[in-house]
Amino acid sequence: MASFAKASTQANRAIRRSLALGKASHNSKESGKIHSVATAKAYEDSLKLTAQWDKENGGKGLTLLDTSRAVAYLIERAEYVTQKTLDKDRQALQILPNVDKPERIKSHVINTGLSTQSRAYRLEQVDHIVSHQKEHNAIATEISREAGLRAHELYTIRPLAEQAISTHRKFSDERFEGRLSFVSYSVVGKGGLIREVRLSPELSQRLENKRFEEPKDAIDRGIHYQQHYDIGAGKSWSQSFSSASKREFGWSNGAHGLRHSYAQDRMKEIQGLGHTYQSALEIVSQEMGHFRADITEVYLR
Repeated sequence: MASFAKASTQANRAIRRSLALGKASHNSKESGKIHSVATAKAYEDSLKLTAQWDKENGGKGLTLLDTSRAVAYLIERAEYVTQKTLDKDRQALQILPNVDKPERIKSHVINTGLSTQSRAYRLEQVDHIVSHQKEHNAIATEISREAGLRAHELYTIRPLAEQAISTHRKFSDERFEGRLSFVSYSVVGKGGLIREVRLSPELSQRLENKRFEEPKDAIDRGIHYQQHYDIGAGKSWSQSFSSASKREFGWSNGAHGLRHSYAQDRMKEIQGLGHTYQSALEIVSQEMGHFRADITEVYLR
Protein backbone atom coordinates (compact mmCIF):
# COMPACT_ATOMS: atom_id res chain seq x y z
CA MET A 1 0.00 0.00 0.00
CA ALA A 2 1.27 3.49 -0.86
CA SER A 3 2.56 5.68 1.93
CA PHE A 4 1.02 9.16 2.00
CA ALA A 5 2.06 12.35 3.69
CA LYS A 6 -0.77 13.94 5.64
CA ALA A 7 -3.20 15.95 3.53
CA SER A 8 -2.17 19.13 5.34
CA THR A 9 1.51 18.41 4.68
CA GLN A 10 0.92 17.78 0.97
CA ALA A 11 -1.08 20.99 0.65
CA ASN A 12 1.55 23.02 2.49
CA ARG A 13 4.33 21.68 0.29
CA ALA A 14 2.39 22.52 -2.86
CA ILE A 15 1.83 26.07 -1.63
CA ARG A 16 5.48 26.60 -0.66
CA ARG A 17 6.60 25.55 -4.14
CA SER A 18 4.39 28.26 -5.65
CA LEU A 19 4.93 31.16 -3.26
CA ALA A 20 6.21 34.45 -4.68
CA LEU A 21 5.43 36.80 -1.79
CA GLY A 22 6.79 40.29 -2.14
CA LYS A 23 7.06 40.07 -5.91
CA ALA A 24 4.87 42.13 -8.20
CA SER A 25 1.97 40.12 -9.59
CA HIS A 26 1.30 42.33 -12.63
CA ASN A 27 3.12 41.39 -15.81
CA SER A 28 4.62 38.44 -13.95
CA LYS A 29 6.33 35.81 -16.04
CA GLU A 30 6.05 33.34 -13.19
CA SER A 31 2.84 31.61 -14.23
CA GLY A 32 0.88 30.06 -11.38
CA LYS A 33 2.79 31.82 -8.61
CA ILE A 34 1.03 32.99 -5.45
CA HIS A 35 1.66 36.61 -4.47
CA SER A 36 -0.74 37.00 -1.53
CA VAL A 37 -0.81 35.51 1.96
CA ALA A 38 -4.60 35.38 1.84
CA THR A 39 -4.54 33.54 -1.48
CA ALA A 40 -1.96 31.12 -0.14
CA LYS A 41 -4.16 30.29 2.85
CA ALA A 42 -7.28 29.85 0.69
CA TYR A 43 -5.45 27.59 -1.78
CA GLU A 44 -3.90 25.55 1.03
CA ASP A 45 -7.35 24.91 2.51
CA SER A 46 -8.62 23.81 -0.91
CA LEU A 47 -5.68 21.53 -1.60
CA LYS A 48 -5.95 19.88 1.81
CA LEU A 49 -9.46 18.73 0.87
CA THR A 50 -8.19 17.62 -2.55
CA ALA A 51 -5.45 15.55 -0.93
CA GLN A 52 -7.96 13.88 1.38
CA TRP A 53 -10.18 13.02 -1.60
CA ASP A 54 -7.20 11.77 -3.59
CA LYS A 55 -6.16 9.37 -0.84
CA GLU A 56 -9.71 8.07 -0.35
CA ASN A 57 -10.02 7.44 -4.07
CA GLY A 58 -6.85 5.55 -4.86
CA GLY A 59 -4.62 8.46 -5.85
CA LYS A 60 -0.88 8.77 -5.41
CA GLY A 61 -0.64 12.25 -3.92
CA LEU A 62 -0.97 15.84 -5.08
CA THR A 63 2.28 15.89 -7.03
CA LEU A 64 0.94 13.15 -9.32
CA LEU A 65 -2.68 14.31 -9.52
CA ASP A 66 -3.43 15.07 -13.17
CA THR A 67 -5.99 17.17 -15.02
CA SER A 68 -8.53 14.38 -15.51
CA ARG A 69 -8.56 13.55 -11.80
CA ALA A 70 -8.79 17.25 -10.99
CA VAL A 71 -11.90 17.50 -13.17
CA ALA A 72 -13.38 14.38 -11.53
CA TYR A 73 -12.84 16.00 -8.13
CA LEU A 74 -14.47 19.25 -9.23
CA ILE A 75 -17.47 17.40 -10.68
CA GLU A 76 -18.04 15.78 -7.29
CA ARG A 77 -17.55 19.03 -5.40
CA ALA A 78 -20.10 20.72 -7.68
CA GLU A 79 -22.87 18.80 -5.94
CA TYR A 80 -22.13 20.30 -2.54
CA VAL A 81 -20.37 23.68 -2.80
CA THR A 82 -21.21 27.06 -4.29
CA GLN A 83 -19.77 28.36 -7.56
CA LYS A 84 -17.48 30.73 -5.67
CA THR A 85 -15.94 27.86 -3.70
CA LEU A 86 -15.72 25.65 -6.78
CA ASP A 87 -13.89 28.36 -8.75
CA LYS A 88 -11.46 28.84 -5.86
CA ASP A 89 -10.79 25.09 -5.83
CA ARG A 90 -10.18 25.15 -9.58
CA GLN A 91 -7.67 27.98 -9.23
CA ALA A 92 -5.87 26.15 -6.42
CA LEU A 93 -5.60 22.96 -8.47
CA GLN A 94 -3.82 24.82 -11.26
CA ILE A 95 -0.70 25.29 -9.15
CA LEU A 96 -0.14 21.53 -9.09
CA PRO A 97 2.58 20.36 -11.50
CA ASN A 98 0.45 17.92 -13.52
CA VAL A 99 -2.78 19.91 -13.68
CA ASP A 100 -3.27 22.06 -16.77
CA LYS A 101 -6.22 24.46 -16.57
CA PRO A 102 -9.10 22.09 -15.77
CA GLU A 103 -12.44 22.90 -17.36
CA ARG A 104 -14.68 25.24 -15.34
CA ILE A 105 -17.43 23.14 -13.79
CA LYS A 106 -20.81 24.62 -12.89
CA SER A 107 -21.98 24.29 -9.29
CA HIS A 108 -25.33 22.65 -8.59
CA VAL A 109 -25.77 24.66 -5.38
CA ILE A 110 -27.75 27.89 -5.49
CA ASN A 111 -26.34 30.81 -3.46
CA THR A 112 -24.89 29.65 -0.13
CA GLY A 113 -25.54 26.59 1.96
CA LEU A 114 -28.53 24.52 0.96
CA SER A 115 -30.42 25.39 -2.19
CA THR A 116 -33.17 27.91 -1.45
CA GLN A 117 -35.45 26.79 -4.28
CA SER A 118 -36.48 23.41 -5.63
CA ARG A 119 -34.56 22.15 -8.65
CA ALA A 120 -36.71 19.04 -9.05
CA TYR A 121 -38.68 18.43 -12.22
CA ARG A 122 -42.19 17.02 -12.05
CA LEU A 123 -42.78 13.81 -13.96
CA GLU A 124 -44.96 15.52 -16.57
CA GLN A 125 -42.22 18.11 -17.14
CA VAL A 126 -39.65 15.35 -17.69
CA ASP A 127 -41.99 13.60 -20.12
CA HIS A 128 -42.39 16.85 -22.05
CA ILE A 129 -38.61 17.35 -22.26
CA VAL A 130 -38.13 13.74 -23.36
CA SER A 131 -40.61 14.23 -26.20
CA HIS A 132 -38.44 17.08 -27.52
CA GLN A 133 -35.06 15.31 -27.37
CA LYS A 134 -33.40 13.01 -29.87
CA GLU A 135 -33.87 9.34 -29.02
CA HIS A 136 -30.41 8.65 -27.55
CA ASN A 137 -30.70 11.68 -25.25
CA ALA A 138 -34.35 11.03 -24.43
CA ILE A 139 -33.70 7.56 -23.06
CA ALA A 140 -30.75 8.90 -21.05
CA THR A 141 -33.09 11.45 -19.48
CA GLU A 142 -35.56 8.72 -18.56
CA ILE A 143 -32.79 6.57 -17.05
CA SER A 144 -31.38 9.45 -15.04
CA ARG A 145 -34.84 10.33 -13.76
CA GLU A 146 -35.72 6.77 -12.79
CA ALA A 147 -32.35 5.86 -11.22
CA GLY A 148 -31.07 9.24 -9.97
CA LEU A 149 -27.89 9.21 -12.05
CA ARG A 150 -25.26 11.88 -12.48
CA ALA A 151 -24.50 12.87 -16.07
CA HIS A 152 -21.17 11.05 -16.28
CA GLU A 153 -22.58 7.91 -14.65
CA LEU A 154 -24.67 7.29 -17.77
CA TYR A 155 -21.44 6.32 -19.54
CA THR A 156 -20.80 3.55 -17.04
CA ILE A 157 -24.16 1.79 -16.67
CA ARG A 158 -23.97 -2.00 -17.00
CA PRO A 159 -25.99 -4.99 -15.80
CA LEU A 160 -25.15 -5.79 -12.18
CA ALA A 161 -24.02 -9.28 -13.19
CA GLU A 162 -21.31 -7.72 -15.36
CA GLN A 163 -20.14 -5.01 -12.94
CA ALA A 164 -20.30 -5.90 -9.26
CA ILE A 165 -20.79 -3.21 -6.64
CA SER A 166 -17.88 -2.00 -4.52
CA THR A 167 -17.07 -4.07 -1.45
CA HIS A 168 -15.30 -1.41 0.58
CA ARG A 169 -18.60 0.24 1.59
CA LYS A 170 -21.44 -1.28 3.60
CA PHE A 171 -24.71 -1.10 1.68
CA SER A 172 -28.03 -1.38 3.49
CA ASP A 173 -30.31 -4.31 2.65
CA GLU A 174 -33.21 -1.84 2.79
CA ARG A 175 -32.25 -0.15 -0.46
CA PHE A 176 -34.79 -0.28 -3.29
CA GLU A 177 -37.74 -1.20 -1.10
CA GLY A 178 -40.82 -0.84 -3.25
CA ARG A 179 -38.78 -1.53 -6.39
CA LEU A 180 -38.00 -5.21 -5.94
CA SER A 181 -39.42 -6.06 -9.38
CA PHE A 182 -37.03 -3.62 -11.05
CA VAL A 183 -33.91 -4.76 -12.97
CA SER A 184 -30.50 -4.31 -11.32
CA TYR A 185 -27.70 -2.39 -12.98
CA SER A 186 -24.59 -0.71 -11.61
CA VAL A 187 -22.77 2.55 -12.31
CA VAL A 188 -19.39 3.98 -11.43
CA GLY A 189 -19.91 7.12 -9.41
CA LYS A 190 -18.25 9.28 -6.80
CA GLY A 191 -14.63 8.38 -6.26
CA GLY A 192 -14.96 5.25 -8.36
CA LEU A 193 -17.65 3.82 -6.08
CA ILE A 194 -19.66 1.21 -7.95
CA ARG A 195 -23.25 1.12 -6.70
CA GLU A 196 -26.40 -0.69 -7.69
CA VAL A 197 -29.21 1.19 -9.43
CA ARG A 198 -32.53 -0.13 -10.67
CA LEU A 199 -34.66 0.38 -13.76
CA SER A 200 -38.21 -0.68 -14.49
CA PRO A 201 -38.47 -3.78 -16.70
CA GLU A 202 -39.84 -1.69 -19.58
CA LEU A 203 -37.01 0.85 -19.48
CA SER A 204 -34.44 -1.91 -18.98
CA GLN A 205 -35.62 -3.63 -22.16
CA ARG A 206 -35.39 -0.40 -24.12
CA LEU A 207 -31.87 0.13 -22.78
CA GLU A 208 -30.83 -3.40 -23.78
CA ASN A 209 -32.04 -2.70 -27.29
CA LYS A 210 -29.39 0.07 -27.37
CA ARG A 211 -26.49 -2.18 -26.39
CA PHE A 212 -23.36 -1.96 -28.53
CA GLU A 213 -21.99 -5.20 -29.95
CA GLU A 214 -18.63 -4.06 -28.60
CA PRO A 215 -18.06 -1.32 -26.00
CA LYS A 216 -16.87 2.02 -27.32
CA ASP A 217 -14.36 4.47 -25.88
CA ALA A 218 -15.66 7.91 -24.92
CA ILE A 219 -14.01 11.03 -23.53
CA ASP A 220 -15.94 13.60 -21.52
CA ARG A 221 -14.22 16.58 -19.89
CA GLY A 222 -10.89 14.83 -20.40
CA ILE A 223 -11.99 11.67 -18.57
CA HIS A 224 -11.98 8.35 -20.44
CA TYR A 225 -14.95 5.98 -20.28
CA GLN A 226 -15.90 2.68 -21.88
CA GLN A 227 -19.53 2.92 -22.95
CA HIS A 228 -21.71 -0.17 -23.45
CA TYR A 229 -24.95 1.45 -24.64
CA ASP A 230 -25.83 3.89 -27.40
CA ILE A 231 -27.32 6.54 -25.12
CA GLY A 232 -26.55 10.15 -24.28
CA ALA A 233 -24.24 10.90 -21.37
CA GLY A 234 -21.97 13.48 -19.83
CA LYS A 235 -21.75 17.09 -20.88
CA SER A 236 -23.44 16.70 -24.27
CA TRP A 237 -26.50 15.00 -22.75
CA SER A 238 -26.65 17.57 -19.95
CA GLN A 239 -26.58 20.38 -22.51
CA SER A 240 -29.30 18.67 -24.52
CA PHE A 241 -31.51 18.46 -21.44
CA SER A 242 -30.98 22.10 -20.49
CA SER A 243 -31.59 23.30 -24.05
CA ALA A 244 -34.85 21.34 -24.29
CA SER A 245 -35.98 22.66 -20.91
CA LYS A 246 -35.29 26.25 -21.92
CA ARG A 247 -37.06 25.83 -25.26
CA GLU A 248 -40.17 24.31 -23.72
CA PHE A 249 -40.44 26.14 -20.39
CA GLY A 250 -38.25 29.23 -20.77
CA TRP A 251 -36.00 28.06 -17.91
CA SER A 252 -33.75 25.17 -16.89
CA ASN A 253 -32.77 23.72 -13.54
CA GLY A 254 -30.15 21.62 -15.28
CA ALA A 255 -30.02 17.87 -15.77
CA HIS A 256 -28.88 17.57 -12.16
CA GLY A 257 -32.44 18.53 -11.26
CA LEU A 258 -33.37 14.94 -12.11
CA ARG A 259 -31.40 13.76 -9.08
CA HIS A 260 -33.46 16.15 -6.99
CA SER A 261 -36.60 14.57 -8.47
CA TYR A 262 -35.32 11.09 -7.65
CA ALA A 263 -34.46 12.00 -4.06
CA GLN A 264 -37.83 13.60 -3.40
CA ASP A 265 -39.81 10.76 -4.94
CA ARG A 266 -37.84 8.06 -3.14
CA MET A 267 -38.15 9.83 0.21
CA LYS A 268 -41.94 9.84 -0.15
CA GLU A 269 -41.95 6.24 -1.36
CA ILE A 270 -39.72 4.90 1.42
CA GLN A 271 -41.48 6.81 4.19
CA GLY A 272 -44.76 5.49 2.80
CA LEU A 273 -43.42 1.98 3.46
CA GLY A 274 -43.08 2.78 7.16
CA HIS A 275 -39.55 4.16 7.51
CA THR A 276 -38.79 7.17 9.67
CA TYR A 277 -37.56 10.37 8.02
CA GLN A 278 -33.98 9.77 9.20
CA SER A 279 -33.99 6.14 8.07
CA ALA A 280 -35.30 7.19 4.66
CA LEU A 281 -32.53 9.79 4.36
CA GLU A 282 -29.88 7.13 4.99
CA ILE A 283 -31.39 4.72 2.46
CA VAL A 284 -31.72 7.37 -0.26
CA SER A 285 -28.19 8.61 0.39
CA GLN A 286 -26.88 5.13 -0.43
CA GLU A 287 -29.10 4.75 -3.49
CA MET A 288 -27.72 8.07 -4.78
CA GLY A 289 -24.13 7.13 -4.02
CA HIS A 290 -23.01 9.76 -1.53
CA PHE A 291 -23.63 7.98 1.81
CA ARG A 292 -24.42 11.25 3.62
CA ALA A 293 -27.90 11.95 4.94
CA ASP A 294 -27.16 15.68 5.17
CA ILE A 295 -26.38 15.78 1.45
CA THR A 296 -29.67 14.03 0.70
CA GLU A 297 -31.40 16.95 2.40
CA VAL A 298 -29.85 19.29 -0.18
CA TYR A 299 -31.98 17.53 -2.77
CA LEU A 300 -35.20 17.87 -0.78
CA ARG A 301 -35.47 21.65 -1.12
